Amino acid sequence: MFTPCPTERSRDIADRVERFVRDVVAPYESDPRCGPHGPSADLVDELRAKARDAGVMTPHILPDGSHLSQLETAAVLKRSGLSPLGPVAVNTMAPDEGNMFLLGKVATEAQKQRFLAPLVRGEARSAFFMTEPAEEGGAGSDPSMLQTTAVRDGDDWVLNGRKKFITGAEGATVGIVMARTSLQGDDARLARATMFLVDLPNPAIRIERVIDTIDSSMPGGHAQILIDGLRVPAGNVLGEVDEGFRYAQVRLSPARLSHCMRWFGTVARADEIARGYAATRKAFGKLLIDHEGVGFMFAENLIDLQQAALMIDWCAGVLDGGSAGTTESSMAKVAVSEALFRVADRCVQVLGGNGVSRDTIVEQAFRELRAFRIYDGPTEVHKWSLARKIKRDTLATAK
Repeated sequence: MFTPCPTERSRDIADRVERFVRDVVAPYESDPRCGPHGPSADLVDELRAKARDAGVMTPHILPDGSHLSQLETAAVLKRSGLSPLGPVAVNTMAPDEGNMFLLGKVATEAQKQRFLAPLVRGEARSAFFMTEPAEEGGAGSDPSMLQTTAVRDGDDWVLNGRKKFITGAEGATVGIVMARTSLQGDDARLARATMFLVDLPNPAIRIERVIDTIDSSMPGGHAQILIDGLRVPAGNVLGEVDEGFRYAQVRLSPARLSHCMRWFGTVARADEIARGYAATRKAFGKLLIDHEGVGFMFAENLIDLQQAALMIDWCAGVLDGGSAGTTESSMAKVAVSEALFRVADRCVQVLGGNGVSRDTIVEQAFRELRAFRIYDGPTEVHKWSLARKIKRDTLATAK
């Protein structure tokens, strides 16, 4: 089901992560501390203590601080996703994985020691404050609609605004807040943004509510936030002022692809569970898997999973080649999220009543993949962006 590991070191790490997730993490899947807004803080701490003991904490970042290549990361993160709790346990879960990548690329040495190091050790969680309430005209898939503002006041910046669907804000100790810092004329598309590093909790960042959503894998859930007079010292600007959108692109493609990697593992396991059931359950005189309608579903699963795996590895190779991978990651996100959702849906169907119960992770895989078709950019937004590029490229060729 998994494509070959590209290097010996990635094979060793991936094998150790897989054993840990299957043997240690999977038994926790029915733990009552797995709630509608993700695993509880004490469950996260318990799992991470076991990951440290097993030597698989933050496996994609090496002891010297260097990062595995994207192809190597794919091999490891696919295995970490074999349980919905796996990425939480070994510290490859969003938004922390993407935030660690961004901080590693952009933060100063002092900022890395203060904000990045605890994340890498798995001692802290983080949140990325960008998405805003759509009902207030805020930024969602279109970041140019950013409403949160940051105004310079002496040596500080003062931030005000509201955010929504902020993953992991409850319980996070590190925050990255995106705010508008300049506007050229009246055209919102010309706005500039800046990223700010914030210690959490902070009385100026108030969680108004944790939103009930279809998915339930990420600690802290997804929160609606009020930012009211937040003071941030100039030394906590991440990178340069007015370059926030550019830095978002640094984070965007790898983080988008990491989602594909993790959910691939979860859905591959769902397929394992469904196949195991179909190969032992009899109906109408023969095994379920011997019924053509069921057997064909597994054939389609195999095709979708293989295509998704290859799409992930192709995009990872593009990123490793030095490209920003904006177009390629959009293609991968659409293809992989849609393919994995089809697989999860078939697994539910094969399991019948058991498929809609929480006796296995198949039901959760279905919910998580349905959400993933929206998170990190809905399928339709990516297709629209790709269509615009196709038009530009076609017109440029015709000249």
